Amino acid sequence: MSDTVISVERLSKVYRLGQVGTGTLTNDLKVWWAKARGKPNPLLRIGQTDHGNRDGETIWALKDVNFEVKQGEVLGIIGRNGAGKSTLLKILSQVTAPTQGCARVKGRVASLLEVGTGFHPELTGRENTYLNGAILGMTKAETGRKLDEIVAFAETEKFMDTPVKRYSSGMLVRLAFAVAAHLEPEVLLVDEVLAVGDAAFQKKCLGKMGDVAKGGRTVLFVSHNMVAVQSLCGDAVWLDRGSITRRGRCSQVVAEYLQSSAGSGSSEQIWDDPATAPGNEAVRLRRVGVCLERDLASGLITMASPFRIEVDWWNRVKDARLTVALHVIDEQGATAFTTGSSLDPQWRDRPLSVGLYRSTGYFPGNLFNSGRYRVLLLVVRNLSTIIYRHDDALSFDVVDLTERTEGWLGREPGVLQPLLRWTTEYVAEESPSADAVDALGVDREIPCPQPK
Repeated sequence: MSDTVISVERLSKVYRLGQVGTGTLTNDLKVWWAKARGKPNPLLRIGQTDHGNRDGETIWALKDVNFEVKQGEVLGIIGRNGAGKSTLLKILSQVTAPTQGCARVKGRVASLLEVGTGFHPELTGRENTYLNGAILGMTKAETGRKLDEIVAFAETEKFMDTPVKRYSSGMLVRLAFAVAAHLEPEVLLVDEVLAVGDAAFQKKCLGKMGDVAKGGRTVLFVSHNMVAVQSLCGDAVWLDRGSITRRGRCSQVVAEYLQSSAGSGSSEQIWDDPATAPGNEAVRLRRVGVCLERDLASGLITMASPFRIEVDWWNRVKDARLTVALHVIDEQGATAFTTGSSLDPQWRDRPLSVGLYRSTGYFPGNLFNSGRYRVLLLVVRNLSTIIYRHDDALSFDVVDLTERTEGWLGREPGVLQPLLRWTTEYVAEESPSADAVDALGVDREIPCPQPK
């Protein structure tokens, strides 16, 4: 007997752009009859153009996709927005039908596609849990035996008898994931919906998916979190514009995908003509770029990679005292830190002749957390007066390729993640008294003292 659980053959899905239909059967018949006679749309006002039904304008969300998934395999599906990842999971979940080809899935399928998918808003959390169990073919008693685990995982005990239409998005996704993961389906399909939760919830969910995978069940995991994908998945499929670009070992596919994505940001800008380059009568930019300190084959800035930022600029005023400053800004718009050429004592207060200069900032490895950063560039005169500001001088991505086998699989909090030196040493042969140990409790967590 074949151990193939999911089989996808020549799978395609096409969507038609624009409005489909007019909203009523009568008007649809009027439009059809006019089109059959070669007449204009009778529902349009004089001078109005028909943009609602654009014949021939379609988009292929999936195009000729083929792959198989074996029992117990955890397959990651990665790709940019609009690549067809969610459409693929919807077809496998039978939420939508394919235009061409077929997809076969053996066993019970639980899916977590969008917040609230599969939940009836008027039913309570408890009723929706039993409803989802019945859809998976489980008896009421089987679902009931899992109910306490589901409630404890979702942390929704007080709200289980409340209609889910009154749930926040966070509560709804917690319950939906708990139901999908605990009702023991043979196949679990998880979309990027985990991004709705906070860091603690994501950590809990990723840990649960790891347990599901170790239990021999089949998981398809769609995510933009490359650390989680690499930690959970053995193989990965890279979708691009509805087609499979690459399938193979997860680490290799993710590295190729990140390398292709790294060029999408403005990691270098060049202006050859001083007359049109950004700047003013005192200074003009020539080039701003990010360069790896070592010639890595991948071309990626990983969390461990040292790199430098080079700023080439024209000084146009004799004896000007100019320095370059950089503000590194994270994805939330917060300034991580500032730095600049004023830290070079040989140049910070030196009068400059007219000409082309290069200021270089060096960034060590194991400093940045993963994520996208943008750089605001300032040119400062006499260490005090900003004479030019360039808000989007460049952007760059720092990727996390750390292989993790256990624990937290997602992105660590914080803008920076420095690899600091730590030591622990034996100080003295002393211990608290027995009474003190009994009073505290050996396993009790002791809170850190708060500053007064």
